[in-house]
Amino acid sequence: MSKNFNLSSSSPPLLLIFFVLFVVHPAEASVHDYKGEKFMSKGNAFVLHGGSEGLYSSLPNPNASSAAASGDSFIRFEKITLQRPEEAAASSKETDSVKVQAIVFEVEDRETVGGSAYGGQKAICCTADLAKLGVCTQGNLIYRPSAQNPDWPQIFSAYFTGKDVVATLPSKTISITKTGMYNVYFIFCDPALKGLVIEGKTVWKNPSGYLPGRMAPLMNFYGLISLAFVILGIFWFSQYARFWREVLPLQNCITAVIALGMFEMALWYLEYAEFNKTGVRPMGITFWAVTFGTIKRTIARLIILLVSMGYGVVRPTLGGLSSKVKMLGATFFLASEVLESVENLGAVSDLSGNARLFLVLPVAMLDAFFILWIFTSLSKTLEKLQARRLMAKLDIYRKFTNTLAVTVIVSVGWIGYELYFKSTDVYNERWQRAWIIPAFWQVLTFSLLCVICILWAPSQNSMRYAYSADASEEFDREETFSLIKPGPFPSKDSQTASLSPENKAALKVSNNGDIEEDKRE
Repeated sequence: MSKNFNLSSSSPPLLLIFFVLFVVHPAEASVHDYKGEKFMSKGNAFVLHGGSEGLYSSLPNPNASSAAASGDSFIRFEKITLQRPEEAAASSKETDSVKVQAIVFEVEDRETVGGSAYGGQKAICCTADLAKLGVCTQGNLIYRPSAQNPDWPQIFSAYFTGKDVVATLPSKTISITKTGMYNVYFIFCDPALKGLVIEGKTVWKNPSGYLPGRMAPLMNFYGLISLAFVILGIFWFSQYARFWREVLPLQNCITAVIALGMFEMALWYLEYAEFNKTGVRPMGITFWAVTFGTIKRTIARLIILLVSMGYGVVRPTLGGLSSKVKMLGATFFLASEVLESVENLGAVSDLSGNARLFLVLPVAMLDAFFILWIFTSLSKTLEKLQARRLMAKLDIYRKFTNTLAVTVIVSVGWIGYELYFKSTDVYNERWQRAWIIPAFWQVLTFSLLCVICILWAPSQNSMRYAYSADASEEFDREETFSLIKPGPFPSKDSQTASLSPENKAALKVSNNGDIEEDKRE
């Protein structure tokens, strides 16, 4: 191989272009289905991204007839056909043979695909200059064997012979003996095939089932957190049953959040278990899991906002704020439902599209608005409670405020880590740890719910945290007085001067009696 043929990492990474520019095609679970998908032009090649998923290795079973039969990890190509335009077939000669290639490689071997002559721009297909160097055949895909495994990348081809309109890619099962992020691309180099479409599917399987590698640990996680919700539910409902006469409206709302959380976690576990077993995502279960989760998050945020405003504790109604709170809740529900539906009911691949950003931004902005409104309301409520010296309510509100502050600080820190994780993992090489990111948010939400349950648990003293009409009047009176500038109070002498002689004598006797009574005490 000529020293001028450059496959080093000094050239712009070819796979970065693939990962950024190609949209993930629809797929059901680990079955990536290609329904009339078209190839896209990139450089001197036409490329279709066939899938990208993390797969765990498994040792081959010598007693099994195939990787699929042994239950090992594999990628299987099934019934893949390629159809070119009839015009292209009619213009071909009987002796012509045009090739379409499928390549499977692990992300660490990405630099083995493509090359450049004399340090120029990296190409996918072999150019005339590279062919002159004798390193490849013009019109074919450029690749070289992996340094770790000479049998990789895996390449196989389909041929259009003569005037054929349809070509078939041979069915093939590729055993995965090394844990890694695997990619499938379909590529052709001849411009005469422009307009080519593909039909068929690829099936991706891990040793433990059909769950993609980055999602596999989440099944056990949702099983554990479902158990945690059951334990929390037992504690809460036992307290609820014991002190049901003392239950506040706020505690009824918390009960609803716990019930929704139990349903959500159970549905996610069932969804992952079914997904892992069949390889096809159960859309019905997924939809309800997403919807229950969205309702739970919306109600939880509204409860925190209402508590921060003092609703049910220091004020009986929200007044003119009711419509604004409802509007914010409805908007957050819609934005979250769309985002979660697209993420969970769309394509399943370890490659995420940039379009997700446009769905994340509205949810993030609404969350920020919730946080701002919550802490602003908390500040006002704490000032009022302290001014009126309602110490029991003040104590619980301080603990509530500290908990929220810690939660927000931890959330901001984790968002920073998440951005760092994704920005430094362009090729998803850390896919085995990717499950921790969604799991963390579930753990943080559950932890906050536990603290709220402890602070507001039903008890025989629950009513001391309830709204009191007297307290409300004091709050209203305080707000009214703060708007009126107090004038100078008249002096005692001036008050006495305005009284008649008889009233002055009566006042003197009364004052002397008060003084004598004070002395006796």
